[in-house]
Amino acid sequence: MDAVTFGVLGPVTAERGGDPLALKGPRHRAVLARLVLARRRTVPVARLVEDLWEAPPPRAVGAVRTFVGDLRRALEPDRPPRTPARLLVTEGPGYALRAAPDAVDAWRFETAVTEADRGPTAQAPGRLRAALEEWRGPAYAEFSGAEWARGERSRLTELRLRAVERRAELLVDLGRAAEAVPDLDAHLTGHPWREEAWRLLALALYRTGRQGDALAVLRRARGRLAGHLGLDPGPRLRRLEARILAQDPELDPPGEPADAAARLWAAATEAYDRTVAAGAHARLESTVGLLRTLAVTGGGGLEAAREHRTAAIAAAEETGDAELTARVIGAYDVPANWTRSDDPERARRIVEAAERTLAALPRDATGDAARCRLLATVALESRGVRSERGPRAAAEAERIARRLDDPALLAFALNGVFMQSCTRAGLAPRRDALGAELVALGTRHGLVNHTVLGHLIRLQARSALADLTAADEQATAVDRLAARHDRPLVAVFTDWYRALRLAATGSPYDTAAAAYRSAATRLDGAGMPGLERGLLPLALLGLRLAHGRPADVDPGADWGPYRPWAEPFALLADGRTAEARTALAALTQPPPDLLYEALCCAEAALALRLGDRAALERTHERLLPASGELAGAGSGLLTFGPVDDWLAAIRRAPASGGSA
Repeated sequence: MDAVTFGVLGPVTAERGGDPLALKGPRHRAVLARLVLARRRTVPVARLVEDLWEAPPPRAVGAVRTFVGDLRRALEPDRPPRTPARLLVTEGPGYALRAAPDAVDAWRFETAVTEADRGPTAQAPGRLRAALEEWRGPAYAEFSGAEWARGERSRLTELRLRAVERRAELLVDLGRAAEAVPDLDAHLTGHPWREEAWRLLALALYRTGRQGDALAVLRRARGRLAGHLGLDPGPRLRRLEARILAQDPELDPPGEPADAAARLWAAATEAYDRTVAAGAHARLESTVGLLRTLAVTGGGGLEAAREHRTAAIAAAEETGDAELTARVIGAYDVPANWTRSDDPERARRIVEAAERTLAALPRDATGDAARCRLLATVALESRGVRSERGPRAAAEAERIARRLDDPALLAFALNGVFMQSCTRAGLAPRRDALGAELVALGTRHGLVNHTVLGHLIRLQARSALADLTAADEQATAVDRLAARHDRPLVAVFTDWYRALRLAATGSPYDTAAAAYRSAATRLDGAGMPGLERGLLPLALLGLRLAHGRPADVDPGADWGPYRPWAEPFALLADGRTAEARTALAALTQPPPDLLYEALCCAEAALALRLGDRAALERTHERLLPASGELAGAGSGLLTFGPVDDWLAAIRRAPASGGSA
């Protein structure tokens, strides 16, 4: 069953699998909100009574218990009678909500804001934008008058306002000042007393060549502050005004881009601006061509390409021309090697646009190539999502491409097939065949990017199959291609492969761990957050388990999407066995990506420590098709050791044992 998620950045909600749960009346919601606010700590019943009623009725304690019982039935409808609750638990004198760290929108928002400044600067605006999209309205919206919510509402609101301003500051510093202007305008409409926002808006306008508008903004700020608060602007606003009037060279935008990626960014942005202004269909398509070239440079180029791509798709849809929109969406045939999306929300919007366009295209043979590209896009952008649509779209795109006998179209379609080739364990031979076909196809027809992709797919597949000699050959071949054709992202994967090789061939623990840490430095600024987040701690966890060492999980590390598999180890280390059992029981099937087997092994390791027979049987069944492989090595990045070792350990486990 899907895990329950909670929302407090707006009206208080609880959902399972995207479906809202019935929370009954306002006091039920107040109890839930109060427990979320406590952040997994126990709230005594007496405190709940105080918070729920100004003048508590005689049977207030009984009413609270009734509310809790109703909430438990909504949150865990399948819990057998008289068994302990796993999510809303009784503890000491009260209750606690044991939600996972990523199960509450406010907690995810705070984590994302904190992490945005720790990663590569070029990626920080995107991370902050995604964090701000968590907000659906004022925090704890229906409890604005509640004393217990006042401090938390104020704290979250201030954090949100700072995140808006921090994102704008980063965009201005990165030479993307024009992108900051609309958000700052909207921000100041609702919060006109924030001097930092006025300063950033004026600076952004100045850096986009709008000196007069920048000075007008500063005059507006002065009028607002003086007219409503009786205050003069602060020193930072006054200094900025003086520097604008003096045309201080230090206020100019960052210097001209020196590298190819930055030059392409500038060209793409200019082309897109012209397209929107002129509504020129041809230029819209050419903009996507520029973005496609920009994407393969990696780093900021890849992030910029992703961001401008969605804008180009939106502009195409606004024309109402389905065939144009199909060409714009399908022209972005950038090979994808990693089976988890870097930006799931953006990917979802692209899939929705592709599906709308598919429905609008005329159903005749003239549109088959466009239909194929849209289907391949759906398959690519649905990666890492467990649904029937992705594999079906990939299979249909492949059928069309083979019938049309178009090499470039087939290469794009096969990339979609690869992205949907991780639905279960043991599919490495299938991926190896896909990689071999892509290498042959790309070599024969001069499709360099897809030739590179084919070699990387084969490197991953041969690693999974424990054929490291063949994987070495693929690594050598793809490094040569990357050097010849300037594909810097390739080194990210081959460096990680060489660390994996050390881990898989019995190198000392410290040697392999150092290699993983060195490879992780390649991820800084690579423009692939879906690959970067959580990868190093997961690799080190697999290395420790494969060496028979304690899991030694650091709960403060950035585990990214792998936190649900890491947190139970931390709970065990703290002696919180019951909570570890609960967390193990709450684990869902790993997503369909190249780390499927690795996460199955992490779950098996937990089940072995807890003696959870049901979890052991589940992981044994999932891992069995991959017998003979190296767990996780299909990623080409890390390994949890031979799958057969895990299967044997599961079979040796005692037949009886605890069950979560």
